Amino acid sequence: MERKIFEKLFEWKNNPSKQPLLLQGARQVGKTYTLLSFGKGNYKNVAYFSMEESREIPAIFERDLNPERIIRELSAHSGQSIFPEDTLIIFDEIQACEQALASLKYFAEKAPQYHIIAAGSLLGVAVRREKFSFPVGKVDMLNLYPMDFEEFLWAVGQKRLCDLIRDAYEEFVPLSMHDTAMDFYKIYLVVGGMPRVVQEYADKRDFDFVTMLQRTLNDSYIADMAKYATPSETTRIMAAWASVPAQLAKENRKFQYKIIKSGARAKDYEPALDWLSAAGMINKCVNVKEGKLPLAAYADNEAFKIYMLDTGLLCSKLDIVANVVINTPHSFDGFKGALAENYICQALVANGIHSYYWTSNGRAEVDFIFQDKQGNIIPLEAKSADNVRSKSLRGYQEIYKPAYSVRASSKNFGFENGIKSVPLYAVFCLTP
Repeated sequence: MERKIFEKLFEWKNNPSKQPLLLQGARQVGKTYTLLSFGKGNYKNVAYFSMEESREIPAIFERDLNPERIIRELSAHSGQSIFPEDTLIIFDEIQACEQALASLKYFAEKAPQYHIIAAGSLLGVAVRREKFSFPVGKVDMLNLYPMDFEEFLWAVGQKRLCDLIRDAYEEFVPLSMHDTAMDFYKIYLVVGGMPRVVQEYADKRDFDFVTMLQRTLNDSYIADMAKYATPSETTRIMAAWASVPAQLAKENRKFQYKIIKSGARAKDYEPALDWLSAAGMINKCVNVKEGKLPLAAYADNEAFKIYMLDTGLLCSKLDIVANVVINTPHSFDGFKGALAENYICQALVANGIHSYYWTSNGRAEVDFIFQDKQGNIIPLEAKSADNVRSKSLRGYQEIYKPAYSVRASSKNFGFENGIKSVPLYAVFCLTP
């Protein structure tokens, strides 16, 4: 399946001053598949090594970190020649071998002619827990996230619809296929962006198979907790992870430790949230009290919201059946706003937008604010339907006079009173 990160991988390959590349991302977001596809399409050959599948490969790095010796032994182990510049060398699950991670520094300094990409699902967790030596300044870094809505449309044969959405966004005119795009948006909420799940939906168009795969993925995340944490840490990580849907279901979605467990305290569960964040399983959105530059200077790190990495996994975790999301009965109104917020946060993260949320003395709240490429602070309000009245956004506009505001809802493109109406399906068009 086509992924946007291919463009960044091309840029890395053609950069004469490149260093070994470290590709991070949660489990099952498609790192291995993406790297193999990229390598086979752009190099004479690919030398793939998983640090988890064989004890022999990590052992190659134990003797010393001499790049030429390592290359010779890797070549012998794989039974194929490794050519400078013409072979893509992939070190997969590099968090399983600290010395392989450390070797990237020496490849950068002594053997830059080799093209190396290392991938790690739980690298952030391993570095924190094991205190790994990280090759700071000696690696280029990229993150891979679940497929966004545009990539999903590509996968299900709707590239032309993507082009129409982008054209409508650039010209800011109503989209003629608005209802069709909204239908696909609702399907995406259920399917999500995990590549195996998207492929399953594209092949079968059967939500039962989608749900089965999502449950397997959720179970694999829980298994990772037990594998990469102590028993006491695992208990708290699992409790924090289990609380995420309930945190989102509240009208005020600010994270509350008491939702995890009665009497729970921040000092006991902050490490669990850090673990989930380092594993790429949650996205954290911190509160700011002022809509001024720089936003980080006004952040209140004690007040934040937590969103799951993928709307499909969220639906699966809550046993929300596809029909409920696609047909949105009145009984679902209470949660569909949370699902829309999770989707928007997921889209902003995938686009490299660092967002916050704004509150004013507990009386007003704007769901997301971020800085655009012109340096403007932009408020973004999430609405799951076409009822778009909001005192909070108007209040923010009166105080800070932003260049423009964004309201993401089920309404078509439009612009009035300084507010850009962006349909939910077009959030992927927003750029930092």
